[in-house]
Amino acid sequence: MSALIWSPFADPDQARAVAKALLEEKLIACANIVPCVVSIFEWQGEISEAAEVGVLFKTHADLLDDAVARIEQLHPYESPAIIGWQGKSVGVATGEWLARLSGGA
Repeated sequence: MSALIWSPFADPDQARAVAKALLEEKLIACANIVPCVVSIFEWQGEISEAAEVGVLFKTHADLLDDAVARIEQLHPYESPAIIGWQGKSVGVATGEWLARLSGGA
């Protein structure tokens, strides 16, 4: 089963470093780095806006919790937004590709 994780970063270098670490550790199969995300958020009682870099990490559902925990360890933000969820539908080729991460297929 597939899983996705979304997390914003301050800049492309931070995003790339975390993505490469997770790839090397075999916790994800791919990371899509979205170069310009405008985030509007409430933080410490104030509404703020920031330009960030979004990352969509692709993994197998068996690795989801470990990947989220590792992103949290590596993320440079004090309180990073990291959201992971299992995909209920996946293309055959993508499912096979992600299954190889967890020792399947």
